[in-house]
Amino acid sequence: MSDTDPQVVILRPEATRAAVQGMPQFFGISGQTAGAKGLSMNLTAFPPGGKSKAHFHRDFETAIYGISGQIALYHGHALEHRSLIEPGVFCYIPAFVPHVAFNLSDTTPATALSARNDPAEQENVVLAPELDGKVDADAAALKRQIAMAGE
Repeated sequence: MSDTDPQVVILRPEATRAAVQGMPQFFGISGQTAGAKGLSMNLTAFPPGGKSKAHFHRDFETAIYGISGQIALYHGHALEHRSLIEPGVFCYIPAFVPHVAFNLSDTTPATALSARNDPAEQENVVLAPELDGKVDADAAALKRQIAMAGE
């Protein structure tokens, strides 16, 4: 086997780092970490009450799988749509679709696995500050509704 042969890479990130989107992530597979040519995969670790910044991914699709907690995903050009990502739920976000995510618990973390067909995925995150805060009131109301249903 030569040095130019593809190699299997095993990673075990020990700590989260802040993503461009503003959430803590365990950065996993990417061009930078594993030499990936066409994908990236990370674990997002929303703290209690955590939320992302409004953003989209330039030229690249995103797949998300809910692992723990409940995450409200607002999406669309004006964040006019809302989806719930819970454990066992898969979510697909097309390229260029603005979105923002909220952990719907103020006491429990939420985690989601994300994959993108972009090995340099943090370089292609585009923040949409004009959308920040737009759905905060709706997310807060949903959070209260879920908390009351759990009592």
